[in-house]
Amino acid sequence: MQVISSKDNEFIKHVKKLKDKKYRDMNQEFVIEGIKLIREAIEENADIKQIVICDNCLNSDVIPKELMYEIAKYECVYVTEKIFRTITDVNTPQGLLAIIGRNSTENEINYNQDIIVALDDIQDPGNLGTILRTVDSIGLNQILVSKGTADCYNPKVVRSTMGAIFRIKIIECDNLTTTLQEARNHQYKVIVTSLQTENSVYDIKYNKKVVVMGNEANGVSAEIQNLADEKIKIPMLGKTESLNASVATGIVLYEYVRQKIKNEF
Repeated sequence: MQVISSKDNEFIKHVKKLKDKKYRDMNQEFVIEGIKLIREAIEENADIKQIVICDNCLNSDVIPKELMYEIAKYECVYVTEKIFRTITDVNTPQGLLAIIGRNSTENEINYNQDIIVALDDIQDPGNLGTILRTVDSIGLNQILVSKGTADCYNPKVVRSTMGAIFRIKIIECDNLTTTLQEARNHQYKVIVTSLQTENSVYDIKYNKKVVVMGNEANGVSAEIQNLADEKIKIPMLGKTESLNASVATGIVLYEYVRQKIKNEF
């Protein structure tokens, strides 16, 4: 078994460069790290290019034996602990990461779903990852993201998804307004969150809707506000004026779940 011990190794350089968005986009690859995400990747038949294993994990119980059996089916690269610490993105690594290939055909929108979620310049990686996880939790398998939204394959976003990244088709829109207009041509109505309305999230039916969630600081852009068929807001009884973007998204989407369970549309 060969163990990489040099930081000048070309593969190690490649893994390090995948921390950069432009390099990730160019290679259509991203990095996942830790036992849970790698187990999820295997279960979801993700395009696993290589699995990197810290050599000191081989003689410990850190990685479960049944997972090691599954890992052995893939191309494995072994590195020293010193080298692993140069490529890890977490403070307390588990000694396991993988290079995942992105699906280059992730651009066709499925217009057969009740609702479609669209993100207009969401910036915080933690918010973005949690939103992807929420979308997965309600049974959807796609999301539209504007060009100004944070990179969905950023390591922090990937960790925050808790595996949902493998089940959600991420459709990156060069022009979100144009994409929303196309959705309207498929009989969808565009719904945006806004403080400039009296309509509550509980006042509309969530069938054939594109729900647009806006930027943490500025909300949905004026251009998309003008395009909207309906505007909604989350009613608040206290003095807080706004909610975290991922929390707000969860409230809106679980009203859709309530209506679906109750057969209200």
